[in-house]
Amino acid sequence: MNYIYFIVIYREDAMLEYLKIAQDLEMYGVNYFDIKNKRGTVLWLGVDALGLNVYEHDDKLTPKIGFPWSEIRNISFNDKKFIIKPIDKKAPDFIFYAPRLRINKRILALCMGNHELYMRRRKPDTIEVQQMKAQAREEKHAKLAERTQLQREKQAREDAEKGKKELEAQLQRYELEAKKAQEALQNSQTEALALEEQRRKTEEQKELLERQRLEAEEEKKRIEQQMLREVQSKDELAAKAREMEEEQKKAEEERERLSAEAAELQQKLIEAQEQQQEYLQVIATPPQVHVQESEAETSDLTMDADLANDRSEEERVTQAEKSKRMKEQLKQLSSELSLATNEEKMTDEDKLHAGNVRAGRDKYKTLRQIRSGNTKTRIDEFENM
Repeated sequence: MNYIYFIVIYREDAMLEYLKIAQDLEMYGVNYFDIKNKRGTVLWLGVDALGLNVYEHDDKLTPKIGFPWSEIRNISFNDKKFIIKPIDKKAPDFIFYAPRLRINKRILALCMGNHELYMRRRKPDTIEVQQMKAQAREEKHAKLAERTQLQREKQAREDAEKGKKELEAQLQRYELEAKKAQEALQNSQTEALALEEQRRKTEEQKELLERQRLEAEEEKKRIEQQMLREVQSKDELAAKAREMEEEQKKAEEERERLSAEAAELQQKLIEAQEQQQEYLQVIATPPQVHVQESEAETSDLTMDADLANDRSEEERVTQAEKSKRMKEQLKQLSSELSLATNEEKMTDEDKLHAGNVRAGRDKYKTLRQIRSGNTKTRIDEFENM
C-alpha cells in the first residue's frame, strides 16, 4: 500500500487504511479447521470476529452456511464431538466432528475469545475506556497539529528553496546578459577604434591631396609666370594649361570624394559611441530581486437481550465501495497486476477470488446470503452437505 496519494499520508495512517481494505478480503482473520458433519462429509469450519462459517473443502473463500455470534448460546465439546447450542430453542444443536481433541480445544478458545470481543464492541464503553479514547483523541489532535505545523514548515522551506533557485536563475540570466553586453561593448570599442583609424588615414589623404592641390596651383602660377617670361608657342602653352586644368579638376573631385567619405566615417563613429553608452547603461543597472487437557469442556456465551438481534456487520460494505477514489485506485492497481500475472502459477484461491470478482460478490454480500433464513434451516442444510 502506498504511503503517498496526492498529499502526504503518514505511516500509521497508511497502515490503518491498509487494514481497512484488508479486512474486506474473504480470508481476513479467519481460522480454518478440518471438520466433518454426521454424514462424514469433509468440510472447513471458519472462525472469525463475526461468527462461524462452513466452507466446502475445495473452496476457502466462499462460505456456504453462516452463524453469527448473536445466534449462539452455548458451545462445548466431548472428545472429538463439538456441540453448538443456538439461542433459537426450536432449532437443533449444531454438531460437527474434529479429527483430534486438541483441535476442539483450539476451536473452543477461539469461539470464546471472538464472542467476548463481539459483545464488547457492541456495549457502551466503560469510563476507563472513554478516558482512554479521549486521551487518544487528544494525542491524535496534538499529533495532527504537529504534523500540520511540520507540513507548513516544510512547505515554507520548499517555497524558500524555490525562491532561492529562482533568484539564482535570475542572477545567472543577468550575469549572462551583462557578459553579452560587455562583449558587445568590446566589439563596439574595437569597431570605433577601427573607424577612428580609418578616419585618420582619410584625413591624412585629404591633407596630402590638399598639399598636392596647393603645389599644383603654385606650379600653375610658376608656369604662368614662366609663360610670361618665356616665349613659346601659343598652342603648346594652351595644351599645357588645359592639361593642368584637367589635373586640377581631378584633384578637386578626389578631394570632394574623400571629404564625403570622412563625413560618413564621422557619422558611424558617433553612432558607435552612442551604442557604447547604451551598453554601459545596461551593465550599470542592477537586477530587481524578489526573494493440561480434559476431554470435555463447555462455555455459555452470554448475550444481552438488546444485542441478540444486533447483526450490524451484515449491513457493511467494503472500504472500496465507501470511497470512489480508493475504488478507482484499487481498480487501476488490479489492472496493472493482471498484466504481470502468470496464470500457470495462480493458486486455487487466486482463481476462486477472480471468479468472485467477476460475479460481483464480496465478503459482506456473501455474509448476508449465507445467514438468510432461520437457524434450523441452516443447520439442516449443514447436515445435508
